[in-house]
Amino acid sequence: MLQFGPARPRRKPSLTPMIDVVFLLLVFFMLAARFGQDVGLALAPAGQATASYSGPPRLVEFAGGTVWLNGVETDLRALPEALTPLMPDPEALVVLRPRDGASVQDAARLTDALRAAGLTTLVLMEP
Repeated sequence: MLQFGPARPRRKPSLTPMIDVVFLLLVFFMLAARFGQDVGLALAPAGQATASYSGPPRLVEFAGGTVWLNGVETDLRALPEALTPLMPDPEALVVLRPRDGASVQDAARLTDALRAAGLTTLVLMEP
């Protein structure tokens, strides 16, 4: 009869290589994934403004989804119509000023709405 050596106890598989692979995949997908679309605001530097200010005041303040036109709260959808009587011409300046609590997203939403209405000469002030 054929005899083999004493039976060795079975080893449990090591989890270290699997953990390494999982972390490598995690890092790969974190670097490769796009979490949202990058949106840029096309603004000219202050020294390169091409238009001068004339006519009645057109100060649009914004914060947290709320918009004020010359100190009066206005709906964002109604803002272009409210600005129309204040504009001496379609290329007139509109001054945008953030209030406390305003975010970059608020500024992007406001500029997109005004540009969609045909207002292209926007000046964004510092808070």
